[in-house]
Amino acid sequence: MNTLFKALNDPTRRQMLDMLRGGDLTAGEIADRFAMTKPSISHHLDLLRQAGLVESTRQGQFIYYSLNTSVLDELLGWLLSLGQPGLSRPDSVGLGGSSAETGVQTPQNHEKD
Repeated sequence: MNTLFKALNDPTRRQMLDMLRGGDLTAGEIADRFAMTKPSISHHLDLLRQAGLVESTRQGQFIYYSLNTSVLDELLGWLLSLGQPGLSRPDSVGLGGSSAETGVQTPQNHEKD
């Protein structure tokens, strides 16, 4: 989950996600909309891909990026479950793993003294 929040923390990456809401774009089309170097754009896109927020597909000499909303859907579901006592949180890919990894005491792993 840290990778996801790190990716969402940067305004440039959030702007890239917003651009991809309109449809798939090549790395070059994304880079043309920013005043930064192509290696910097590539770094931002790689962090978004590692977080599962975008998917990349090579078509010939171009790499197309598309928005992957399933990770955001899972995150939103997890956030909403925080306000609902008694609901179990999703332990899906990217959203927490085991409670031993996160250090959070849940009803499933809390031992009575």
